[in-house]
Amino acid sequence: MELAHSVQVVAVTSGKGGVGKTTVAVNLSLALASRGRRVVLLDGDLGLAGVDVAVGVIPRYTIADLMEGRCALSDVLVQGPGGVRIVPASAGVESMVNLSSTQHAGLIQAFNDIADSLDVLVIDTATGIGKSVISFARASQEVLLVVCDEPASIADAYALIRLLNRDYGINRFRVLANMVPEYQGGRSVFAKLTKITDQFLDVSLQYVGAIPYDECVRKSVQTQRAVYQSFPRSQIAKAFQSLALRVDAWPLPGSPRGGLEFFIEQLISNSRG
Repeated sequence: MELAHSVQVVAVTSGKGGVGKTTVAVNLSLALASRGRRVVLLDGDLGLAGVDVAVGVIPRYTIADLMEGRCALSDVLVQGPGGVRIVPASAGVESMVNLSSTQHAGLIQAFNDIADSLDVLVIDTATGIGKSVISFARASQEVLLVVCDEPASIADAYALIRLLNRDYGINRFRVLANMVPEYQGGRSVFAKLTKITDQFLDVSLQYVGAIPYDECVRKSVQTQRAVYQSFPRSQIAKAFQSLALRVDAWPLPGSPRGGLEFFIEQLISNSRG
């Protein structure tokens, strides 16, 4: 029996820190929720929680409690701003940083419990090329790569693409240029990345737009509120609305992809045959 609806699963990731990945994940989630979507935001930086701090929520339980068997996933869920439900990670718990592949599988499979109550699952991954980043990227339908106009950001983004492509067969990446200065399009950032990937890799990079640099973000961070919530009429809020419109239109695959099929199998269909 098929589920009444399909679930879009988007991993928001980046090659390096400091590019605004969590800001993108949080505000994209709010923008999608404002379109009437039931959104769950998973803090995938398992050992260095950041989402709950960014939006000013205080969780009773975290993913660490779930992994230790102290509660169910439904207990971990926290009501966040704009109707977005948040799955908070644990801060400073070393064991969560080095989960095995089996433990990652168990974590991802737990989402079967809430599959009927969400439309979009947004994952704010850790940065770099650690196990959790790879696991979440492989289990997601879409990899949204956040890149800034900095040599280190572009180089590290390329390294992540190369790893996921050559070792795990992921060949499509959505690219978002973030913190783009005024009067400068994100297309130039995208071009710098594709110039490298076109030369060395057989991958499809798809440009999904740009988020402008805006001082509103800094002000929102200081007050632990999402900029989409604090400055709903700002240019950056409009940019997240446009991004959400594009994400909402991404097609859902008809069959699981790759060796780790957790989200696809658990969330798209509840049985086979």
